[in-house]
Amino acid sequence: MMEWTDRHCRFFHRQMTRRAMLYTEMVTAPAVIHGPRDRLLAYAETEHPLALQLGGSDPADLATAVRLAAPYRYDEINLNVGCPSDRVQSGCFGAVLMERPALVADCVTAMMDATDTPITVKCRIGVDDQNPSTALPDFIEQVSTAGVTHFIIHARKAWLKGLSPRENREIPPLDYPLVLQMKRSFPHLTICVNGGITSLSQAKSLLDQGIDGVMIGRAAYHDPAALLIGADAFWGSDFAPCPFAVLDAMRPYIANHLAQGGRLHQVTRHMLGLFSGRPGARGWRRVLSEQANRPGAGLSVIDDAAAQVEIAAA
Repeated sequence: MMEWTDRHCRFFHRQMTRRAMLYTEMVTAPAVIHGPRDRLLAYAETEHPLALQLGGSDPADLATAVRLAAPYRYDEINLNVGCPSDRVQSGCFGAVLMERPALVADCVTAMMDATDTPITVKCRIGVDDQNPSTALPDFIEQVSTAGVTHFIIHARKAWLKGLSPRENREIPPLDYPLVLQMKRSFPHLTICVNGGITSLSQAKSLLDQGIDGVMIGRAAYHDPAALLIGADAFWGSDFAPCPFAVLDAMRPYIANHLAQGGRLHQVTRHMLGLFSGRPGARGWRRVLSEQANRPGAGLSVIDDAAAQVEIAAA
């Protein structure tokens, strides 16, 4: 979700769910150490519960990044061992680390030594020619021995040779039964599943089968109302605002962003799917896409976009 789940996206998603854990974009450890730290790590307090997702393969760098992130008070720090992009392969982190569980164990040990914040791992079921039925339990065994108790497993193998990052999200077959088997094999661990989950009913089905949690990425981004509004029912909460209430909640945030010199499209690009599946959704997207990037674009653009939905529903 790099370049997707930035702070504006997360603030928007938080208006639809108070309980779901939100995750940052993956940030590399060297970027935290040498880059614009506040721009990379700062967020609105209302985004909690919030996890920082780190990428890297050098235990010392990851430990330093964790210490530097401490003042930002994240609720969880997640090591990404699942991203298949070319950029992470060339840097020897992400999914390529599935082949090096001992190194991942060293990384999480260093991270845990640097903080009291829970350290979690997001991984694939395997990469390239690995046999997931043996590679995945071996990976979990070695990394959990280092102290990690929470794994988020993307239920697809990653093909680092021959498939693009997008193809790696769609072509390798999903293997939910293997992830469920990991929960049975490691009942003392928290095992969550990711990949191909497109509805709350599908999430409930997986939870009912014994999995501890469900992570939803692109489906929640493209159709946030369907995936996030009502999700708090899993925690026994009836919080479920309508999309127009979400839009109203965003107005002060957007006004403040504009007052600080920000551009409207920096926020609204994440809101294009708010009315997905409703009459007027196409008009909503069209107005925002065409007008939000114009110089001086303000809240009136949102009013014009919302009018497309209101007129279509009348």
